[in-house]
Amino acid sequence: MSHSPFRHIGSVFRKRGPIQLTFFLTGICNASCPFCFYLSGKKSGKTNPELSLDEIEKVSRSLGKLLWLAFSGGEIFLRKDIVNIAKIFYRNNKPAIMLFPTNGLLTDVIKDNIELVLEHCRKSTVALKLSIEGTEHVHDSIRGKGSFKKTIKTYEALKGLSGKYPNFELGVNSVFCSVNQDGMDDLVNFVRGLEMIKTHTVSLIRGDVPYDGLKTVDMEKYKKTITLLASNLRSGQSGRYRFKGAKIKAAQDIVQRDVIFKTVASNRFQIPCYAGKLNLVLTESGDVYPCESFDMQLGNVRDSGYDIDNILNESSAKKIIRSIQDKECFCTHECYLMTNILFNPAMYPKLMKEYLQL
Repeated sequence: MSHSPFRHIGSVFRKRGPIQLTFFLTGICNASCPFCFYLSGKKSGKTNPELSLDEIEKVSRSLGKLLWLAFSGGEIFLRKDIVNIAKIFYRNNKPAIMLFPTNGLLTDVIKDNIELVLEHCRKSTVALKLSIEGTEHVHDSIRGKGSFKKTIKTYEALKGLSGKYPNFELGVNSVFCSVNQDGMDDLVNFVRGLEMIKTHTVSLIRGDVPYDGLKTVDMEKYKKTITLLASNLRSGQSGRYRFKGAKIKAAQDIVQRDVIFKTVASNRFQIPCYAGKLNLVLTESGDVYPCESFDMQLGNVRDSGYDIDNILNESSAKKIIRSIQDKECFCTHECYLMTNILFNPAMYPKLMKEYLQL
């Protein structure tokens, strides 16, 4: 496959350590969305002090180059030093893609800060994802009255940046749950009509949430939604990222949704997971996990000299990472499935099939 779109992927395996980092910047939020695991009280360390810029600098220096840096929270733009945090990782780790998810409620703060990031991080693709859970009534029933209009106001403020900064990718993410599953066709069509939106991702509700009824999802309705999203991608009705390799990322999105459907439908392992090897999670208080399950803590950077390698080389951490493979651990976390698919040669035939249809 020397001339295939996958030819560059193998080189990543020669890098030691993670290539994907999810960094929870803060547990603070200006919304109370019912599917947030912070509300469930399940997330560890949320009452401990947030990592300072100096501490983040030390952690960043202990990491090598990153393919994918995903910030998370909480509402990440409530951290007043978010631009400096992005600059630290850009300088030390040169991430190919930096992801900024937001509820979109702080229009001016979001626009001003993301433009500063774009100015300083010109060699990274800066992807900002607005959370939209449905058309206005549905969205507001989930995220609070008036939140839809505020998020659309933020979209209007941001869409002009796409022409100004070629490294900017503006997208939408929606959490598929019991409340909005009957309105997903309307939502997909609405997002498709938004100018300058490059991608629309739909994340199946996951993890420990305070309201279990939200997880009572009809998987046939989920299947219908992912089929529509795939059809829109193949026909060109939906946009996709502009960065190099965006076409293979679009193919991966289609394959990933099918893996998620099969995982839930069968409640069984589908493909190997590289959590703890290629992927890591860092919380705002310095806890390190192989993934978002938050029940397999590897250590804390404050106890390891802020060196990720020191944590990963501990026998207890190695045992946890081995157990992920041994017990054929599985979940529906989209960010992790991205890596599990892109770096699994057994998935390349499916990826190539979708790639050729785009």
